[in-house]
This record gives sequence, structure tokens and C-alpha cells, in this order.
Amino acid sequence: MRIAVGKPIVELHRVTVYREKTKALEDITVTVRAGEHVAVLGPNGAGKSTLLKLITRELYPVARPESTVRLFGRKRWDVWALRRRLGIVSHEVQRQYRDHVVGLDVVLSGFYWSTGTWPHQAFTPAQQERARQLMARFGVGALSTVPFSHMSAGEQRRCLLARALVHNPDVLILDEPTNGLDVAARFAFLELVRGVMAEGKTVLLVTHRLEEVMPEIERVVLLKGGRLLAEGPKDHLLTDRWLSRLYGVPLAVVQANGHYRVVPAGGAR
Repeated sequence: MRIAVGKPIVELHRVTVYREKTKALEDITVTVRAGEHVAVLGPNGAGKSTLLKLITRELYPVARPESTVRLFGRKRWDVWALRRRLGIVSHEVQRQYRDHVVGLDVVLSGFYWSTGTWPHQAFTPAQQERARQLMARFGVGALSTVPFSHMSAGEQRRCLLARALVHNPDVLILDEPTNGLDVAARFAFLELVRGVMAEGKTVLLVTHRLEEVMPEIERVVLLKGGRLLAEGPKDHLLTDRWLSRLYGVPLAVVQANGHYRVVPAGGAR
């Protein structure tokens, strides 16, 4: 089912960002609308993570008259109010959890954007039920009392998906979501995400892996060296020409059933 695209929720206009003394993004203009599924592609060091930290307000752009950052139509936000409208799954978040934190607490921590739960945090029965329902939906319902370190990488990632959605955010952000997963776990995780997409949740995928670009994603943003190489419809940009330019090596794109992968030019089968 195709979801109607609505108002802009991420609007970046001519944005430049430094990380210490390094220019990580330069003159970036990107818009993501409600109900849209967008993939941001680029090699390591392209500025993908910086773009995400800009959206979550962990980083701020250089203040210039021509630069604008609007999120959900607003320039100014209380950061915690903003993050309640966002859910994120990333390998970076996964690394932050202490080994002893159990599955249910991983999911509940999404209500506070924390890594684990703390004595001062209170959870209502409705919130606990919401967490358990999502764990059951994503196939980790039996892991509510299992320490995070005792789970497989795929189980950990499913718990993080439940964490990202427990507070029913407007946008689901996926940052290299299948890193470290084997083929079976990778495909199983992406199928769960596709189910979320079908319900109308806006999804922003950041990746360097072409196979993570699911059929529901219709628009892609190509970043290279901190600059916008191109952005537009997936069918126009996931091509031999554009991806060879993006990664700096000759590549051939193979497509099957709405999924993509790349092989060295001359090696497509």
C-alpha cells in the first residue's frame, strides 16, 4: 500500500557542519516529507552520520543567513520534545548498552532515549504493555529477562527496533541497521522494517549497503565527501553510472524483485 506523502518533516537548506576542525557537511539541501521513505547512501566518511546527528540535534550547523534547518516545520526545538518524535536503530546505540541490561529494559529505555532504565524513571502499566507487545511482534517476546549480552546480534537488533518504536515516533531512523548480521538475520530484520513502512511510518535509512534499500524506498540521497552528489527517484540514481561515481570504482547494479546489489563492473550475473 502506498502512503500519501505529507508536509516536510526534515528541511535542510544550504547547511554546513563542522566536527571539530573538519568540515563534515558542506552546503547540503535535503527535504524529507511525512510518509516518505528515503535512503541516504554514501561511502564511509561521506557525512551520513553527521546528517543524522544534525536531525537529532546532537550537532548544529554553521550559523549563516542562507542556512536553514527545520524539523517538523520548526526551527527551534526543546531537544527532548524533538526526540520523542524520532526513533533510531543503529549499531552505535547497540554498543552503548551494558551487558547486564535485560530485553524489556532495553525496549522501555526508548521512552527516555536512554541506554537502559534507571531508578528515577517511572513506567506506567500501559508503557510496559506496549513494550511487551512490540517485543512479541518482533519475535523477541521470550527475551524480556535475558541480558543483552546473551542475545544474538539479530535478537539485539530486534530489541532495538522495538525500543525505537515504543513511544510511537513520527519518524524511524535506521543507521546502518544490519551491520554485523548474517544473511538470514539481515533479511528477517528488513522484513520487519517493511511491515513498519506499510503502516505509514516515515523511514529514513542511512547506509553504505545497497542491499538495505528496500522496495518501499522511492527516493535516495547520494552523499560523497560531505557534499550532495545527487538526490532523486531511486530508479534514476541506483544505476551503474551514479554508483560508480559515488564509490569511486567501476560498478554494475543488479536488480531483482525490487532489491538491488552491486558487483564489480563486468562481473554482473
